[in-house]
Amino acid sequence: MADELARAARLLREGRLVAFPTETVYGLGADASSAAAVARLYAAKRRPLDHPVIVHFAAAEDAFAWAREVPQAARKLATTFWPGPLTLILKRSPKAGDFVTGGQDTVGLRVPSHPVAQALLREFRGPIAAPSANRFGEVSATTAAHVREDLAAEADLVLEGGQSDIGIESTIVELSGGKAVLLRPGHIGASELEAALGEKLAERPAGAPRHSGGLERHYAPRTRAQLVAPHELDAQISKWLAQGSEVAVLAFSRPDQRVDFWLRMPQDPVAYAQKLYAALRELDGAGCARILIETPPQDERWAAVGDRLRRAAA
Repeated sequence: MADELARAARLLREGRLVAFPTETVYGLGADASSAAAVARLYAAKRRPLDHPVIVHFAAAEDAFAWAREVPQAARKLATTFWPGPLTLILKRSPKAGDFVTGGQDTVGLRVPSHPVAQALLREFRGPIAAPSANRFGEVSATTAAHVREDLAAEADLVLEGGQSDIGIESTIVELSGGKAVLLRPGHIGASELEAALGEKLAERPAGAPRHSGGLERHYAPRTRAQLVAPHELDAQISKWLAQGSEVAVLAFSRPDQRVDFWLRMPQDPVAYAQKLYAALRELDGAGCARILIETPPQDERWAAVGDRLRRAAA
């Protein structure tokens, strides 16, 4: 692994792209200080130029050097959750160029906990801009094999790190106005954030910054996906079968109707999240006309999974 890490750091310094594992999903990395390298990253993902990327660092103080203001709330969250699956959006310092911020006055900062990500950041000795290692808007990659399926021609190196432990992207909290605002739910939930802060999260303002995963349709399989309430699932299956169409189903239990492609999902939200993207990829490859997804519970524990599913089916 040491040789691979040295090669990865060398490629990053040359402006090339390296995919690497994090505890959330695999990221496609580029030198965050190089406009040319980040431009190549955007082109590889087919990412809109005004959609910012998250910048990864080895340590909190390295990350905060890219912010011109660091509210006390940000330091509390960093102390509690970094390294880990949390992105903080702060007012950017001159170190953060327009090419990583989407032209905004804010920048997304993260300190990942995955040992391979940490080793790469230390070997590279600089920040790495790294959105998820897949085509923009499509299902995120949670294994190195997923990365190769999507970006084999674009990634100059794919570092192995096993299956992602968490399986969905980081929680995003915006603090550029001083108060903490939850923009994207993730493994770290609202109640955990509030416990660390010692206060309630602020309401999301109308002019919140653009951020990763913020579009209405995202994390989406190529096959059309549809969220279905549990009591409506069998009726929806019958409807599609009556039309002579094959359907793939993602549900908590086996449907009463016979379907050719069915995956049973865990009833625990953490286990569900860890399995979600691999399951969507498997059903996407089944060649069906539609993927029917049983709607998960609506409580806070399921907020992150519910967010990903709503956007996948938008």
